[in-house]
Amino acid sequence: MNNIVFAKFDMDSGCVYAWTDDCNLILIDCDAVENAYADNMYQRSELDRLIYNDPKAYAELIWDECPERYLKTATDYTRLSDLR
Repeated sequence: MNNIVFAKFDMDSGCVYAWTDDCNLILIDCDAVENAYADNMYQRSELDRLIYNDPKAYAELIWDECPERYLKTATDYTRLSDLR
């Protein structure tokens, strides 16, 4: 398995470009990832936070195929209907 060395978010394309240690380029479509894994606005905002602030961690999260587990632990919310 290759390690991600550098990652950059391109706002024009909405993609994260990640380079591995053996000089391969990985292109991650952020909209497709959000549609596949994020169930609510809190999970989408957590993914957006990673994309803008730490694209390398975002790329590693997607590369390791564990965004579901991360989103369950990083976002904790209660539905408004459950509060009533």
